[in-house]
Amino acid sequence: MIRKLLQITFKKDGQHSPLYLQLESEIIQLICRGILKPGQVLPPSRELAQSLRINRKTVVKTYEELNAQGWVEIRDRSGVYVSGNLPDTAARRISQNSEKLIRSRQPAYPLISRSADIAIRTSTDVEINAAGIPAPLYRIDDGFPDPRIAPIEELIREYRRYGKSHLANHLMMYGPEHGSYHLRVELANFLNRTRGMQVSEKEILITKGTQMAIYLTAQVLIRPGDSVFVPDPGYHAANQVFNLLGAHLTFIPVDKDGMDIDRIEQLCLTKQTPKLVYIIPHHHRPTTVTLCAERRMRLMNLAHKYRFAVLEDDYDFDYHFSSNPLLPLASLDSGSHIIYVGSFCKSIAPGIRIGFMVAPEVVINEAAAIRKLIDRQGEQLLEESLAELLRTGDISRHLKKSHKLYEQRLENSCRLLQEQLGPYLTFERPNGGLAIWAKYRKDISAKAVARKASKLGLKISDGSNYFFQPNIIQPDNFIRIGYCSLDETEMAGAIDVWKQALVTFGLK
Repeated sequence: MIRKLLQITFKKDGQHSPLYLQLESEIIQLICRGILKPGQVLPPSRELAQSLRINRKTVVKTYEELNAQGWVEIRDRSGVYVSGNLPDTAARRISQNSEKLIRSRQPAYPLISRSADIAIRTSTDVEINAAGIPAPLYRIDDGFPDPRIAPIEELIREYRRYGKSHLANHLMMYGPEHGSYHLRVELANFLNRTRGMQVSEKEILITKGTQMAIYLTAQVLIRPGDSVFVPDPGYHAANQVFNLLGAHLTFIPVDKDGMDIDRIEQLCLTKQTPKLVYIIPHHHRPTTVTLCAERRMRLMNLAHKYRFAVLEDDYDFDYHFSSNPLLPLASLDSGSHIIYVGSFCKSIAPGIRIGFMVAPEVVINEAAAIRKLIDRQGEQLLEESLAELLRTGDISRHLKKSHKLYEQRLENSCRLLQEQLGPYLTFERPNGGLAIWAKYRKDISAKAVARKASKLGLKISDGSNYFFQPNIIQPDNFIRIGYCSLDETEMAGAIDVWKQALVTFGLK
């Protein structure tokens, strides 16, 4: 009888879960509905496999899973029986009073609320749409890579290989808070080869993206009241980290040559020396400008003279199109003033949460101790897999291929922007990076455009989170345009919708 029931209810569907899980679900349903009762014997694996026309190993695995979960009992030389002590799956009804209590429940203890201080409302962030709200047809992001070209197959290959190797059990246990030793060694080789640095694995901490590295650096260096110099406009999330720790922020202007080092020197001369200078010298976020060589040397000299730390955020070094890129400040750092942070989130995909922090060993050890408190360690299997891709050159090959593709997309995007949106905004072609910095005509509000575009099916930045200074009216007509994650057809479609939104503002 049981075999006949399963023949009727069990449908092999290769589009969904594995066969053994499908069969497991069917048997559980028969038990829950009372058709299979406690103590009842199930068909032998060979007979059930033949009747369902599936591999016997599938049935064996199903029975093993059911046994592990307590649905059946496997008795030696006797067979498989429905368990006499079944798992409790009955849902408990919540009374209306309980539902009201849950909805209105408040903590019975003092709460330090920081959400208002640290909320980041970047309109291009990916979010889950509320029920009934259609997803946008197009999304122009803040400057993300295209995950469709990421070396995922290669990464999965190594992940699977390590998962099946004799190291699997070791890698699934607790590991070093500094990150995989293998990855730190390969990353040191990669940074030394591509960025002219001279670091060892002891001077590297693996993090979950650049943001964690910034947070850990701030925790190591900053105390309430410390002075931190930050660029303006700048990276909103970094400023919020410094602000959260009680730092006093001094905003340094950014022009076509990068952060204004003259201003930093003037402040130092008036004894307003910072504890930390945060800088994005390569493709500054959001303006995409690069700190010129002369300013780099002056900043290094000032750091040496006034003994302040420099946090160098090098989030997208790998994409430079006009000429050979200037090497990071960290490659010139003979006095150990630089803390260098970066990640693979922009070179591979945002979901690959592997970043790094490079600093003197004593600083790395302090940061690792803090990291252990908030996030015990990274995912060792992923870290080992990425290390292998670095060793075999798969990452370098991916960077070369994506470099060529993104340069083509940059040229296409600049042409479309000029042809279609020229009357409404101005921009300069960046020499690299993942985004274009543009400015609307003075009477056009970025927020108003974003609202109109959203109604037409385009998700685009509303111009917020570029400027941070409190109590100062900030410009409302700048926008950062990510061009890498859309192919030529998609970008053309997005700009067409964008133009429809802008037409409503008219021309004067």
